[in-house]
Amino acid sequence: MDFARTIRHLLTSRRTAGRYFTAPGLAAIKAAIAESETAHLGEIRFAIEAALHPAQLWRDVTPRERAVELFSELRVWDTEHNSGVLIYVLLADHAIEILADRGIHARVGGATWEAIAQAMQAEFADGQFEAGALGGIAAVSRELIACLPAKEGNPDELPNDVSLL
Repeated sequence: MDFARTIRHLLTSRRTAGRYFTAPGLAAIKAAIAESETAHLGEIRFAIEAALHPAQLWRDVTPRERAVELFSELRVWDTEHNSGVLIYVLLADHAIEILADRGIHARVGGATWEAIAQAMQAEFADGQFEAGALGGIAAVSRELIACLPAKEGNPDELPNDVSLL
């Protein structure tokens, strides 16, 4: 167990998350997701976690491992076209993970998701959390539009709300 990481997680709370992601910012993220999903058959979930639980720290859970857990818990995989995408932000680790379901990941690939996460990270490092999140959603949306453009009868299969964990 990494002592410095443990301290960071213990000192990062939901209140900290609220300073970075304000209520108007969360509403803007939700609106961006809803608007984006009218243009493609994908489903985007955005999750923000301030810090991991001490038991997760004890097990040395990585941000990627946690994102995989949330991919299942938030049912991102549960879409008709296997086209769900999770954007996961772990504030205490300054980490962003983007996971896509098999229907879209096979077409886009991990390098693209990593590049989008890095661009978001650069915005976050400058204190531009809302802009980074909206830019990430726009970039993911461009990939989804290229692979799975919208058709008639495009249902909204997953909630557009930001999950604050």
